[in-house]
Amino acid sequence: MDTNLKKILILDDNEDILEMVKEAMLSEGYDAESISATNDIIQSVKEYGPDLVLIDYLLPGINGGELCHHIKTNPETAHIPVVMLSAYPRVLASLGNYGSDAFIAKPFSLEELTGTVKGLLDKAEHAAV
Repeated sequence: MDTNLKKILILDDNEDILEMVKEAMLSEGYDAESISATNDIIQSVKEYGPDLVLIDYLLPGINGGELCHHIKTNPETAHIPVVMLSAYPRVLASLGNYGSDAFIAKPFSLEELTGTVKGLLDKAEHAAV
């Protein structure tokens, strides 16, 4: 496996969306891991070591915004860009963005998704230099 591949962690409870987004990330040349649930987002992030995380807002139990907040307030993971995905952009707008780096409303085009991911990865890479 190419260790230079950027790693994307995808969290969504909809299997169809998980599969579609994972395929899109793989076709763009990224290493992608998809999960439909997690009890500990920090542990999931530490285990996989993603360069970027995509999180659905509406998840069973804890919402994706809270998971994003956990990532962004943990010193070990705060630098990782997080993109929130949701079919309910008004809900997210009224609750704040939880520190996410980008928001994409569902349904979205794969071009919008891959463009956002590439832009955030490029920005993070330049910030690290």
